[in-house]
Amino acid sequence: MEKIRTHQDLKVYQLAFEVAMQIFKLTKDFPIEETYSLTDQIRRSSRSVCANIAEAFRRRRYPKSFINKLSESEAEAAETQNWLSFAFKCGYLNEGFTNQLSKEYDNIIGMLVRMQQQPNKWSI
Repeated sequence: MEKIRTHQDLKVYQLAFEVAMQIFKLTKDFPIEETYSLTDQIRRSSRSVCANIAEAFRRRRYPKSFINKLSESEAEAAETQNWLSFAFKCGYLNEGFTNQLSKEYDNIIGMLVRMQQQPNKWSI
């Protein structure tokens, strides 16, 4: 197992970043009228998953703060799933992409929950 030195070494961060970039690319094709609503919201929430993981990693010496930031990241991942559902129902994403990305977020959420259940494993 490789040593984890920064948040960027965490598999959950890497996955969340990769999926956020997929969402960014997909939303480039959303209608212009969605720019300040759905497009901004889904990009913001998907990026926030990563940002909260980064913050959590730097707060790992304080278990309650660490857990709180991971919980926020988990909530942002669920919010992103919500926006994916809207994008699908509005006809902006096909069912395959929607299901694939939603499953990726299920995986991310699972990883975050496991980290929250074992904060001492991550503490310094």
